Amino acid sequence: MPLSAPAPRKLIHTRTVTCQGYERDDGLWDIEGHMTDVKTYTFPNRDRGGEIKAGEPVHGMWLRLTVDLEMTVHAAEAWTEYSPFSVCPEIAAAYSKLVGLRIGPGWNRRIKELFSGIKGCTHLSELLGPMATTTFQTLYKAREQNSDHLKDSASAPPLLGTCHAFDPQGEVVKWFFPTFAQSQQTAQEAEASPQ
Repeated sequence: MPLSAPAPRKLIHTRTVTCQGYERDDGLWDIEGHMTDVKTYTFPNRDRGGEIKAGEPVHGMWLRLTVDLEMTVHAAEAWTEYSPFSVCPEIAAAYSKLVGLRIGPGWNRRIKELFSGIKGCTHLSELLGPMATTTFQTLYKAREQNSDHLKDSASAPPLLGTCHAFDPQGEVVKWFFPTFAQSQQTAQEAEASPQ
C-alpha cells in the first residue's frame, strides 16, 4: 500500500541520491555515488555569482570506490561539482584515506573517525553509507558463487539478526537458513540461561 494522500503542499527541496555498482573487466568493482540538492526557489549566494537559481543544484557531489570481492577499497575518488562555497571542493582529496579500508562491520564508525567535522564534507561522507550497502548488493552474486552455498555453510550468515526479515525466529531464516532458525522457546531459553 502506498503512502496516504498528503495534505495540500508545495515542493521546496529535493535531495537525490543515486548509487550504482559496476563490474570491471579487470576483476575489480566500481561503486559510484552521486548526490544532489535542488531547491524550488532562488536564494542569495556569495560564491556562485550572487545567487543560486531555482532548479540549479546547491550540492552536487560524486564518489567512486573501487573494491575487490572482499570489499576492500583499492581506489577512492571524490568530486564536488556543485557547492554553496568555493572552498568545498578542496576536501575531496581527503577521501583517498578510504584506500585499504574494508566495507563491513565498523565501516560507519571509521568514516566518522576519518571525516567528521572539518576533516571532511558532510555530504560526501553521507554518501558512503548507501554506497556501502550498494557494494554489498553489487557483489552479492559474485561472492555467493565464490563461496560455499549459504544454506550449507557451517557459520552463521552475516545478515542473521540484522533486520526484521532476518529474525532468527522468522520465516525467512527458517526457509533460507534452517540450520540457524530458532523457535520462540529456544530463543527464550537462550536469553534466560546464565552467561
